[in-house]
Amino acid sequence: MLKFTSLAAAALVALSLHGTALCASPTFDRSGFDTSVRPQDDLFRAANGGWLKANAIPADKSSYGNFVILADRADGRVRAIVDELAAKTHAPGSIEQKVGSFYKSFIDVDTIDKAGTAAVTPWLARIDAVKSPRDLAVLLGEWQGRVAGPIALDVQPDAKHPDVNLALTWQAGLGLPNRDYYLSKDERKAKARAAYQAYLVELFKLNGDTAAAAEAGATAVMALETRLAQAQWDEVKNRDPKKTWNPMTLKALAASAPGFDWSAFFAASSMSKMARLSVSQPSYNKDFAKAVNDVPLTTWQLYLKAHTLDSAARVLPKAWRDARFAFRGTALAGQKEPRPRWQEGTDALDGALGEAVGQVYVARHFPPANKARMQQMVDNLMVSYGESIDKLSWMSAATRAKAREKLSKYTVKIGYPTQWRDYGKLEIRDADPLGNLMRAGRFEFERVAAKLGQPVDRTEWGMTPQTVNAYYNPSMNEIVFPAAILEPPFFDMDADDAQNYGAIGAVIGHEISHGFDDQGSQFDGDGRLLNWWTPADRKAFAKLGAALVKQYGGYEALPGQKVNGELTLGENIADLSGLEIAHKAWVLSLKGQPAPVIDGITGEQRFFYGFAYAWRGKMRDELMLRILTADPHSPDEFRANGTVVNIDSFHQAFGTRAGDRMFKPAKDRIKIW
Repeated sequence: MLKFTSLAAAALVALSLHGTALCASPTFDRSGFDTSVRPQDDLFRAANGGWLKANAIPADKSSYGNFVILADRADGRVRAIVDELAAKTHAPGSIEQKVGSFYKSFIDVDTIDKAGTAAVTPWLARIDAVKSPRDLAVLLGEWQGRVAGPIALDVQPDAKHPDVNLALTWQAGLGLPNRDYYLSKDERKAKARAAYQAYLVELFKLNGDTAAAAEAGATAVMALETRLAQAQWDEVKNRDPKKTWNPMTLKALAASAPGFDWSAFFAASSMSKMARLSVSQPSYNKDFAKAVNDVPLTTWQLYLKAHTLDSAARVLPKAWRDARFAFRGTALAGQKEPRPRWQEGTDALDGALGEAVGQVYVARHFPPANKARMQQMVDNLMVSYGESIDKLSWMSAATRAKAREKLSKYTVKIGYPTQWRDYGKLEIRDADPLGNLMRAGRFEFERVAAKLGQPVDRTEWGMTPQTVNAYYNPSMNEIVFPAAILEPPFFDMDADDAQNYGAIGAVIGHEISHGFDDQGSQFDGDGRLLNWWTPADRKAFAKLGAALVKQYGGYEALPGQKVNGELTLGENIADLSGLEIAHKAWVLSLKGQPAPVIDGITGEQRFFYGFAYAWRGKMRDELMLRILTADPHSPDEFRANGTVVNIDSFHQAFGTRAGDRMFKPAKDRIKIW
C-alpha cells in the first residue's frame, strides 16, 4: 500500500568517492565466476555461475544469494540482542521487558504446544457475535492491524498537499498472493489454489469442524475471495498514482459504494474524524460493498475465521504451524523446511518493536564513520545525476530545469531515524504470544491512524535500521538507507573502487533514479502529485519506457512465464539509470587517470562484474512465480543482463560484436536519464 519504492534484494554500503583504491594491493575475486561462460554472452553467469553451481538453496529458504546472506547476518545480530534481554528480569512496562517478553513468548514452542487453542478462542467468539452487516463493519474496523480484511486503511501524505496526512483505502483480504492466483488458468497458479483450498480445509478441521463442514467452509471462503479478486485492480493499474488518487468525503464514499456501513467501519478504525479520504480503487469498494449484502453473513464469518486462524497459526500448537508452513512456506515459496524458530521470532519482533531493537542494533553495528562515508558517496552520486540531467538530449530546457529543482530537494536518510518511536502504550505480556501479536498490530495501526489530519512528520522512517533494504518515497521525495544494508558482502574492503562503484554505486543511483521513473516522475520536488513536464517531453519519456517494457517483456523466467514489462518498468528504469550514473561517478573519481588493470581485468570490466555480482542469487520456482505475478522487480539475472546491454561502456569494456548474445546495436540501446 505504501507508495515508496523499495530496493528489494540489492544492498548499499559506504565508501570513498575520491578515486583511490581502498586497499594497498587490491585483488579481484573470481571465485564465483564460471569461466566457461563469456561475459559477452551472459554477464550474470560469467560473474556468478560458479557460485550458482556450488551453492544450493538451503532447505529453510525460498531464495539464496547476497541479499539473503546479509539478512541472515542482521537476524543473527538481533537474536544476540534479544537473547540477552529475554534471559533477564526487567521492570514491568520497560522497553527491555517488552522486547524480551515478546521474543521469549514467541519462540517458546513448548509452552505454545501445551496451551492449545485457548488464546484464539475469544477472537473466534467475537466473530460468532456478528449478527448484522453493521456488526461486520464494526468488526472489520476493530481488527484493522490485527487480521487482514477486504479493506485496508492507511494514513499517508495527501498527494496534492503533501504536508498534511490523509486517510486512504486499499483493496485487500486475499489469502493467495494476488488476484491473478485466483483468475489465471496457468497450471502453477491452479496448483497454488488447490493448496490454499486444502489449507483452509485443514484450518477448519483443526478448529473442530467435521470433514464435510470443513470442505464446505473452505469452498465458501474460496468463492468469496474469488469474487473479491475479480473486483480487484491488477498490479499494473495499481502502479498509476493518478488512477489511485481519488479524494472524496465519507458521504461521497457511502453514496458511491452503498451497502456497507462506512461510518461504523471508520469509527471502529479510530478514523471517524476526517473531512475526506482517498479511495484508491473506487470500483473495488463498490463491488465489495455489494458483496456484503449479496453474500450470506455466515460466509463472511467463515472468511474471518479462516483469516484469523491463518494469522494465529504461527503461535498455535505444532499441527497448526505445520499446516501454515505447508501452504505459505512450501506451496507458495518452495521451502523444504521452516526457518529456525528464533529467526521467525526476530521477524515478528521487527514488526512489533522494530525501532526499539534498532536503537541497540545501530549502537553495536553502525559506527558514525560508516554514516559519514555513505553521506559522501550519496552526495557525489547526486552531483553525477544532476550533470546527467543537464546533458539529456531528449528533454527540453524547461523540463530539465524542473528536474534539477526536484533533485535539489531530495532528502537523504542514512542508517537510522533521528527520532525513535515511543512504545510506552504498547502492552506486552509474558507467555501470551497471540495477544502480543494482536496488541502490537493494533498499536501500530492506531499510531498511524493518529496521524490523520496532522502535519506530515518528515523524520519518520518506513523501515527499521536492521532491515536489509532501501527505498525512495515520492511523497517525501526522500531516499532512505537502513543501517543493516550498509556493509559487506555488497561492499568489499579488499576490492578497488571500480568493483564497488559497479555494485553499490549503481544501487545508490537506483534509489535516486526512482524519483524520475514512470511513477516518481509524476511527483514534484515537494512530493506533490503534479505534472512538471512539457507534453512533448512526457511523450518522449513514455516512448523510451515503452521500449524498456518490450525488452523485459521478452525475457522468460519460467517455462511459459515471461517478465511483465509494464509491472517492472519503474524498477528497470531505476536499474538502468542508476548504473549509468554510477559509471559516470566512477569515471569522475579517476580524475583523468587510467584505472589499473588487476589480475588481467580492466577497471571498466571490474565495474560491470561488480554490478553483476550485486545481483548474485537464485530462487525456487514457486517464489519465482510470485515474483513474476506480483513483484515490481525483475528476476536477478535480468536485472543484471537486461541493464548492461543498454550501456555503451559495457559493450566497449568487453568488445561485444554481432553474434554475441549480449550484443545490442548502438541505435537500439535505451538511454533514459
